[in-house]
Amino acid sequence: MAAVAASYDQFKKLGVEFLAISVDSRFVHKIWQEEELSKMVDGGVPFPMLSDGGGRIGTVYGVYDEAAGVNIRGRFIIDPDGVIRAMEVLTAEVGRNPEELIRQLKAFQHVAATGEVTPSGWQPGQKTLKPGPDLVGKVWKEWKP
Repeated sequence: MAAVAASYDQFKKLGVEFLAISVDSRFVHKIWQEEELSKMVDGGVPFPMLSDGGGRIGTVYGVYDEAAGVNIRGRFIIDPDGVIRAMEVLTAEVGRNPEELIRQLKAFQHVAATGEVTPSGWQPGQKTLKPGPDLVGKVWKEWKP
């Protein structure tokens, strides 16, 4: 979360909004913000931290561990129509990569704007693919990993 907060300006430029959600209470979030996050990122986390007491939101997204009473760390890209376009769930011992998240967001925005599709590892300015019957069986001619 702190790494995303440190890159927050890049996300804002892309028009992205964040919500952090955990089963912790708002009081725990406040202490965590004051005692930990604000020391990692100047000003702390700049987006809302919401409480999911009982794990109802986590259950809907498939990340609530009822036995442990916690939400497993998950990241969801939800488009403006409310459709989940991507998700990543990692256990606590492996950190997430904000640069990969930025790349994916740019790819989803490119796809939405152009109708083209982006191959693996695509970066802005690189070749895209135009889906259609002419591409079937010929992707190998257009793109190499």
